[in-house]
Amino acid sequence: MSTPVEATPAETVVALLAREIEDGAVVATGVASPLAILAIAVARATHAPRLTYLACVGALDPDLPTLLPSSEDLGYLLGRSAEVTIADLFDHSRRGRVDTVFFGAAEVDARGRTNMTAAGSLERPRVKFPGVAGAATLRQWVRRPVLIVPKQSRRNLVPEVQVATTQDPRRPVRLISDLGVFELGAEGARLHARHAWATPAGISERTGFSFSMASPLPVTPPPDARTLEAIRTIDSHGFRDQLVGA
Repeated sequence: MSTPVEATPAETVVALLAREIEDGAVVATGVASPLAILAIAVARATHAPRLTYLACVGALDPDLPTLLPSSEDLGYLLGRSAEVTIADLFDHSRRGRVDTVFFGAAEVDARGRTNMTAAGSLERPRVKFPGVAGAATLRQWVRRPVLIVPKQSRRNLVPEVQVATTQDPRRPVRLISDLGVFELGAEGARLHARHAWATPAGISERTGFSFSMASPLPVTPPPDARTLEAIRTIDSHGFRDQLVGA
């Protein structure tokens, strides 16, 4: 039976993330990265079969037949060609050998700074977030960092982050959300594309910082049938729909 062409919002976002990975690229994931792992698995199954994947559980190029509930599931050790350590990941990144890493955040501002540390201040935090886990340096070392905000709102796209956990003022960074695609940096934020279900007014309503907009504003392309089939096969439990959108 052929895969239906219609894609859900979650599938469109996963397909966009997968397109950020070029064939032959070296990619890595940290903790709490199920969408990134799904995107890597889909890229490998479709347009990027020669990618190299460094998984945070300590595996080099593990098999990725199915998306597991946790990024740290030991099932991601299966089929590995070698073992890698966190120190190896940092060493390869510092030497410019890692192409793409996807970074999440509790807060992101128009300059591309992210907060994964706390609400409040470092001195007097009101709520502690999961923490940096090495992202502060990795983001500056990898060639193409990509930010992910799968449930965009004014609470996570903010005028100014409360704590700047990661930043890289040298270059702009792409942000992919469940509403569209932004570019953030020292010059501010620009909306490069919207998803088919989002409107400029709706995006503005759920964005805490001001942004310019491409004109005309492109609509992100839906995944093709091959990509849809890969997404639905690898994530047969439908975790993606719990992770993306309201």
